[in-house]
Amino acid sequence: METLFQAIDISGVIQLAVAPVFLLAGISGTLMVMSSRLGRIIDRGRYLKELRLSTNSENKNQCLEELECLKVRARYTNWAIFLCTSCTLLVSLVIVMLFLSALFNFNVEILIASLFVVAMLCLIISFILFLREVRLSTSAFRFTAD
Repeated sequence: METLFQAIDISGVIQLAVAPVFLLAGISGTLMVMSSRLGRIIDRGRYLKELRLSTNSENKNQCLEELECLKVRARYTNWAIFLCTSCTLLVSLVIVMLFLSALFNFNVEILIASLFVVAMLCLIISFILFLREVRLSTSAFRFTAD
């Protein structure tokens, strides 16, 4: 009879773990977008560094300005990726703790809730930084035909 109760407990834990697993899937998509943006920032920076070496002084100043903007954007994106990845690790720990608490009858509800709250704070800050980077990229773009 005890095995039946353990199976029911584990099935309940699996049901609890499904939502965080879907969260992990969503975060992975976000990480792909952020990584892609960081790659484009780096590619643009490399191009501008080469252009700066082979251009006149007026264009060199424009290249330097844009390189400085790219540096800030890369910093925001890097931190957003770091925090998003931290969120993923924390959510994974939540899932592990759910299973460990069911298997070994630990009482870790406060720890699980705390890990999840910290994970959500990391995700929120990550999205704020990502939004900041997107705003910076659109404000730096010149919509003129020159």
